[in-house]
Amino acid sequence: MAQAGARGGQRGEREALRVLPWVAVLDLAAKVLLLLAVVQVGLDPAWGNLEGKSPGTRAMTYPLLALVVPAAQLWRQQGRYPWTTDLLVTLPAFSDILGNRLDLYDQVSWFDDFMHAFNTGVLGIAVVLVCGAGGATVARRVVLAVASAMTLSLGWEVWEYYAFLARSGEAGTAYADTVWDLALGWLGAVTGAVLMGIGRSNATGAGSQQADHVRGDDRPLTPEHATGVFAVVPSADRSHLSRDLRP
Repeated sequence: MAQAGARGGQRGEREALRVLPWVAVLDLAAKVLLLLAVVQVGLDPAWGNLEGKSPGTRAMTYPLLALVVPAAQLWRQQGRYPWTTDLLVTLPAFSDILGNRLDLYDQVSWFDDFMHAFNTGVLGIAVVLVCGAGGATVARRVVLAVASAMTLSLGWEVWEYYAFLARSGEAGTAYADTVWDLALGWLGAVTGAVLMGIGRSNATGAGSQQADHVRGDDRPLTPEHATGVFAVVPSADRSHLSRDLRP
């Protein structure tokens, strides 16, 4: 049984490695396109349909968001690069610029609602991976995703209000819109946390042990990373990790 589990874990790891190049390509492409887009927005806000939507602030902050994971990885200087997490953190900024450039936020009635749920869910998944809880129980993933994603979503709503909504024609409906956006963000965070468990179960196969793959980017679990990417667990406290993190 142990050998079968080990073989299943190796198959899951090989599958993750085959997917990794595509994730890296998507991540790098999103970053390059985002950088080019924000430069153009900074020069001509009308190009991105961002007039009156604080284009300058977006042009400055979105590249910083895309550099969060690379900066953290450079600071750590260890482990394989977390391409999946990096892509997930980059997606919200990229999708906002692209959606505005295509004028989808104004032309498609449901697009703004969908993107609030999607982006909040994506960020929640990213935090779950960073914390090494990808293979934890559904309840643990949901708690972590909701706590982190809703905090980020609240920060976005506060920035959005003071950056341009308070001075726009939408100020009268800002309260109702903000409450609805936060509710959609909660739904996205819960959905993402639940679905990532289904995806991981399919990828690792029936023969692999879920606790061997809880670290970000499908890397095998080591005790030092079981409670988080940046955590170091004393040897005396390691015996409970696999038991606690198994679904």
